[in-house]
Amino acid sequence: MTDHPAPNPWPQGGTPAGYPAPEPTGQQPVGQQQPWQAQQPEAQQPAWAQQPAPAAPPAPPAPAVPEPSPELREALGAVRAEVGRAVVGQDAAVTGLVIALLCRGHVLLEGVPGVAKTLLVRTLSTALDLDTKRVQFTPDLMPGDVTGSLVYDARTAEFSFREGPVFTNLMLADEINRTPPKTQASLLEAMEERQVSVDGTPRPLPSPFVVIATQNPVEYEGTYPLPEAQLDRFLLKLTLPLPERHEEIEVLARHAAGFDPRDLVKAGVRPVAGKDVLERAREEVARVQVAPEVLGYVVDVVRGTRQSPSLSLGVSPRGATALLATARAWAWLQGRSYVTPDDVKALAHPTLRHRVQLRAEAELEGVTAESVLDTVLASVPVPR
Repeated sequence: MTDHPAPNPWPQGGTPAGYPAPEPTGQQPVGQQQPWQAQQPEAQQPAWAQQPAPAAPPAPPAPAVPEPSPELREALGAVRAEVGRAVVGQDAAVTGLVIALLCRGHVLLEGVPGVAKTLLVRTLSTALDLDTKRVQFTPDLMPGDVTGSLVYDARTAEFSFREGPVFTNLMLADEINRTPPKTQASLLEAMEERQVSVDGTPRPLPSPFVVIATQNPVEYEGTYPLPEAQLDRFLLKLTLPLPERHEEIEVLARHAAGFDPRDLVKAGVRPVAGKDVLERAREEVARVQVAPEVLGYVVDVVRGTRQSPSLSLGVSPRGATALLATARAWAWLQGRSYVTPDDVKALAHPTLRHRVQLRAEAELEGVTAESVLDTVLASVPVPR
């Protein structure tokens, strides 16, 4: 039943609805007034009320959006080049990690063993002069092994908090799907709130803080698939493919020349940017403009996944905000102060591929999340 406002039963100056009009009591001669109907002298308005209202001041012009700083873009471009000194053939993954740092988001790396996932994170932290820690997730790993725990100090007879490996800038959660859900859940507060609560006391994490989790896409025995709520908290899912033939030859040539992946300093990797560069770049990314038509395009793409017959779970509103954030970061890296639909298309796959869930019958038919996203992007009209 739809509620409608009831009509006003007491119209202005009229008779209440549903009641008869009153009978006239007698005719009054024209021009004759009763004493109580004597006209009152018209009230004089004060002088200030007789003046015309002042005109509203003109609206100030919208501030011009500054163009992305070439120095900051060059610094982050140097970071990508510096990572290339140690990692061959993973340029897309390096760019994705830089975007995640600009958006304060977390990354899920997926690739078979031996494609330099750990080396990639270590090299990135060296190039940005950030602290990094690695945790090998195993079935017997406890939540306190990640977040930290209270330890009894015999000298002071008190409990003191010992920080876990989560207190770092880049945390590498290696093979995150090999630990039980209880330990996986210990990362949820850290990823969302940037803090850890132990014994009821919240402890803030350093800034920047990014979780880079890895998982093996081919080994499913003895693994615990990440729940949808945790997958949704990863900004990007990046896939690391096997290198091309010429790239693999380059890897072997470097090793033949004495390259040691455990000694990045000897390999020539050095810091080329720092936290200050990253923070100023984040401020510029936050000023990138988005037209209403582009906002509508992002929403239409997201809603298209919810209506796909091949999916049992579409992209959530959090995924829409993630797609907007990554598109702004990509536009800034391209040297623009505004987002285009092509920016949205470029980041749709890495931002949304882990936020959708295929139907069982679609999986049996060979449908993939990538193909569904391709279909959605092809069906949504692009604003001009």
